Amino acid sequence: MTNTKSVARLAVFLAILALAGTFGTAALFAASSAEKTAQAQSLDKNAKSVRLKELSPLQYDVSQNNGTEPPFKNEYWNNHRVGIYVDVVSGEPLFLSSDKYDSGTGWPSFTRPIAPSAVKATSDNSLFESRVEVRSSLADSHLGHVFDDGPAPTGKRYCMNSAAMRFIPVEQMAATGYGQFLPRLGVKQ
Repeated sequence: MTNTKSVARLAVFLAILALAGTFGTAALFAASSAEKTAQAQSLDKNAKSVRLKELSPLQYDVSQNNGTEPPFKNEYWNNHRVGIYVDVVSGEPLFLSSDKYDSGTGWPSFTRPIAPSAVKATSDNSLFESRVEVRSSLADSHLGHVFDDGPAPTGKRYCMNSAAMRFIPVEQMAATGYGQFLPRLGVKQ
């Protein structure tokens, strides 16, 4: 029975992905709490394991093993294009380019997530210090850490790993299912 349920959930998940576009699942994340619970259950272990096999070794290490990529030698630290950053595993919307700033650290830094529910914070006492780890809500990917030394208006610095995210440029957002966020970037639909 369990295998039948898993196969059914995987089939539903893959059908949703096909309708939303390849991992362009942004429309799913505008759902109610009850719907989000159902969506989280849709990203079951089988579907997640399929996606994890597609990651590069660095993406896997960072997102699944709490790794850290080198500063100034990662894909998005100096990215100034307009668009959206999504979870590399689930495609969940995480950050907008309009909230990105140059923190001087060599990692992409943001003043806030796209929505408070997009990320979750956990205590991280590794490396002989207490920090706040940031993980994606749906896929539970390790993204980076948040610090209280950022600029206004939040005073926060979400210091993220490029390898845990995928960047969707503004001109591809509508076609990949993230069009609902275009107005927040000042783009008319």
